Amino acid sequence: MEQPESKKPRISLLVAAPRGFCAGVDRAIKIVELAIKKYGAPVYVRHEIVHNRYVVDELKNQGAIFVEELDEVPDGVPVVFSAHGVPKAVPHKAEERGLEYLDATCPLVSKVHRQAERQVEAGRHIIFVGHNNHPEVIGTFGQVDEGMMTLVETLDDVAALAPADPDMLAFLTQTTLSVDDTRAIVEALQARFPNIVGPKGEDICYATSNRQDAVKDIAKSCDLMLVIGAPNSSNSLRLVEVAQREGTTGYLIQRASEIDFNWMEGVKTLGLTAGASAPEILVREVVTHLQERYDVEEQKIEAAEERMVFKLPRGLEAA
Repeated sequence: MEQPESKKPRISLLVAAPRGFCAGVDRAIKIVELAIKKYGAPVYVRHEIVHNRYVVDELKNQGAIFVEELDEVPDGVPVVFSAHGVPKAVPHKAEERGLEYLDATCPLVSKVHRQAERQVEAGRHIIFVGHNNHPEVIGTFGQVDEGMMTLVETLDDVAALAPADPDMLAFLTQTTLSVDDTRAIVEALQARFPNIVGPKGEDICYATSNRQDAVKDIAKSCDLMLVIGAPNSSNSLRLVEVAQREGTTGYLIQRASEIDFNWMEGVKTLGLTAGASAPEILVREVVTHLQERYDVEEQKIEAAEERMVFKLPRGLEAA
């Protein structure tokens, strides 16, 4: 039986801003929705368009079919490439088969792809800071010939590097990494290889940085931090780590139903945020779920204002 309103324990809820969808995720989802509207269902999508089960299921309901490889896409239907980016060989293969494709790669990931091409053209070997087997890493490695990039994940990886020409190196990074971890790895690269060339601006995207800053602002005032996101979402996992580094226990959840209320014992102030692939509807779902047990005093803590919007591919704007 539900407790009377007056008997519910009070809890302070600090909700991070910015949180949830970034401009790249918003654009990618719109591309799939508009492609379905333009071409009719089904529209195939290579790899999860973004790393969020709720979003993927909603697009499936509209007529999207998700596959891991282009070979699974039948002839004569449109295909969308995910926001994480794909190796160059994928669109080439689509063209050879005569498939109409739409590239939903985040423009900030595409920028890293172009930087990789330029550095290789300049004769430099690229040290890429990222997570092994992440789709964004696979896509970026696929922009240049095999052997032109080396992946590093840790400071130990940096120490083990033995490049053929230490004076002809460049570094790039995955866009969804921990800002603090990446800074330490870049500093180690620059210390070992003083002539290494980096990007003009850091590759970690504005949304990743802003969401991590927002968690830093909140975590120090919280007893517990909840992050809404998928277990394969790099930027969401980094938000949990940021909270933990501030000395606050943090948990990753995909939906409100995953909250273990044993976590809430002794918690007076709870922090809440969402990774860049998690829709706002899941944030509200968590708040509603908490309100069933607690008298929730909700407060938004804003670390930055985001107004970034990315253009849609030509031909879709008027779909």
